[in-house]
Amino acid sequence: MSAGETRAPVVLDDIDRSLIRATQGGLPLLPKPYEAIAARLGIDEGEVRRRLAAMLECGVIRRIGAVPNHYALGYTANGMSVWDVDDAAIDAAGERVGALPFVTHCYRRPRRLPDWPYNLFAMVHGTSREEVMAHVDEIRALLAHQVPGALRGSDVLFSTAILKKTGLRLRD
Repeated sequence: MSAGETRAPVVLDDIDRSLIRATQGGLPLLPKPYEAIAARLGIDEGEVRRRLAAMLECGVIRRIGAVPNHYALGYTANGMSVWDVDDAAIDAAGERVGALPFVTHCYRRPRRLPDWPYNLFAMVHGTSREEVMAHVDEIRALLAHQVPGALRGSDVLFSTAILKKTGLRLRD
């Protein structure tokens, strides 16, 4: 779907709604989570997979993935590195930064001038602020080498609170 196109409204039936409710708190931590959900809903596992795939395809669900609790894993220093990169080089810069093994997510955002000049965001998790800053220095070196002259500034914003991450939720 290209920008500007709109999707037709998606109609969810009772089974779709039950499936969303059964998974909105996360998939069960079992060897066969779809089988467990199917048993709970009284349908077969193939039906669970088919319906989830259909909801992914039509955009009701954006993705199915693991969301680790970084703090529980010992990654207590979480820094969002922000970069002011020349717009002509940002796509190449983002691809390279996003491919680094210690960057968990990387994306482009519009600048909010005059207060916010940064347009590239890269999340770095570590067991200490020193570890995060060492990775940020690696990003800086990569950008200086891969897109010379395109980096104009940067900063790091460390998390000060744990924010709850949630997926799709139904109101009713």
